[in-house]
Parts: sequence; C-alpha cells; structure tokens
Amino acid sequence: MKITKAKLEAVAAGARQYPPENIPEIAFAGRSNVGKSTLLNLLTGRRGLARVSGSPGKTRTINFYDINDGQFRIVDLPGYGYAKLSRSQTEKWGKMMEDYLEHRPNLMRVIQLVDCRHDPSAQDVQMYEYLRYFGLDGVVVATKADKISKNKLQVSERAIRKGLSMAKDDILIPVSSLSRTGVEELKDVIEDLISSPAGE
Repeated sequence: MKITKAKLEAVAAGARQYPPENIPEIAFAGRSNVGKSTLLNLLTGRRGLARVSGSPGKTRTINFYDINDGQFRIVDLPGYGYAKLSRSQTEKWGKMMEDYLEHRPNLMRVIQLVDCRHDPSAQDVQMYEYLRYFGLDGVVVATKADKISKNKLQVSERAIRKGLSMAKDDILIPVSSLSRTGVEELKDVIEDLISSPAGE
C-alpha cells in the first residue's frame, strides 16, 4: 500500500463530531507515550501530522485522519494508563473510547501498540481483552524495536504474545521509527483489513 495523502479530518470529543461513516476506519490504541504519534507520522510520511509530545496523556480527543482522499481513515485514540490524569478525566476519556469502539459500524480493526522494552501492562491486557470481546483484536505493534537487541526483541515478542494471550494467527509486528522496520508490513496488513468485507 502507498499512502500518498494524509490530512486531519476531524477532532472529536463525542459522536456528534465524528466524520461520516462512509469509509473504512483503522484505529490505533496504546498506553500514553508508547510512540503512537511517531508511528502515525511514519506510516503517512507526514512528520507533523500527529503531534509528538514528551508529555504523556497529550491526546485527549479522537482524531480522524483522511488517507488518500477517502480511501480509508486512520483514527488516533487517546492514550490510556497515564497515572497523573484525574479519575474524572480517565473516566471521561474511557467512556468516549468505549462509545466509539462499540458503536462505530465502519471500524474495521484496532491496532494496539505496546512498548517492546516491557512486558504488557495490566492496562494493555485489559485493552486487548476488550478488543477481543468486540472482535477488534488481532493486530499488535511492538514499538521502539530499535531500543533493544535482536535477541531481546525475540524474547520480548514471546512475552507480548503470552502476556496478551494472543492467538497463533494474531499478528505481531515490531516497528522501529529509526530504521523503519515493520512499516511496510503494517501497511500491507492495513490494506488487507480495509479490503476485507466487514473487516474479516
């Protein structure tokens, strides 16, 4: 897949602000500071498309990006698991994500990001179980793959699969923002997802 155009289409704090349900959507979810914005910029080839911040919990809305003039959308979900957020903020953003994941008919799949340097957290496990419940699981990206050796990465991949109780045919893609490892593979997975009926 070639991504030639990408633009921010909508910034939503609720369903009324969502764009039309007319094209497939692939959402990205992960813990705060897992490297989600960096990955989205890498995928689209637009360095400043998604704002990269050193402050966890920066994304507080659901951001919709139009890809290739309406071929599909990339949806950036708020990061989870940031301890300094107040309980009311956490509950609000959790409800916002829950409403989107449960009721968005053109959502094909959610790609979950985990940091390959650490075992999946309790929030990572909870998210994957939640995605599995709604049939949105099956693709995980292990970010920051350039931060550890190849041997440690293999150990990490096994730990991620075990920690999330991933099925044998679930896809795990290590990605490096420095070497661009895994980016083309992820694009191919997205292409398969958006071309499959009902995301199957």
